[in-house]
Amino acid sequence: MLLKLNEYVVNDIIEDDPVRPHIKATWRTEQGREVFGLYKDESFETLRSVICVAYTDEIPANETDMNIIGQKTAVFYTVWSYDKGAGRDIVFASANHIKHNRKDVVRYVTLSPLTTMAELFHTRNGAKLLAKHDTCQNFEYKI
Repeated sequence: MLLKLNEYVVNDIIEDDPVRPHIKATWRTEQGREVFGLYKDESFETLRSVICVAYTDEIPANETDMNIIGQKTAVFYTVWSYDKGAGRDIVFASANHIKHNRKDVVRYVTLSPLTTMAELFHTRNGAKLLAKHDTCQNFEYKI
């Protein structure tokens, strides 16, 4: 069960973010950004995974680029899971949610760390590498 998380919930779980724990909950949940949680069921008691999304018009080459809010590109900039397979599940669940609720979004990309783990995660899930930068890399999902 996918649920948009508010600032207070995000603040409670932000320390679990393995990629960007330094980004404040207020920034993650303000206009032009969303955080989704994937729960085991409708009781919303067991959180399986979390994904943070920023909306831009361009593909960001770094975190600063995500400060320019847009509408055409959903940028998945961090994801973590508490349950095996839940990272993959939340990428596709949130992308499908966005596709059906934000008709202006036409691209689904990542701002991923320069790690083999991130590269394997995205390529195994069908994403294509777009670019490598000094501090991150971008992958694109076709939804």
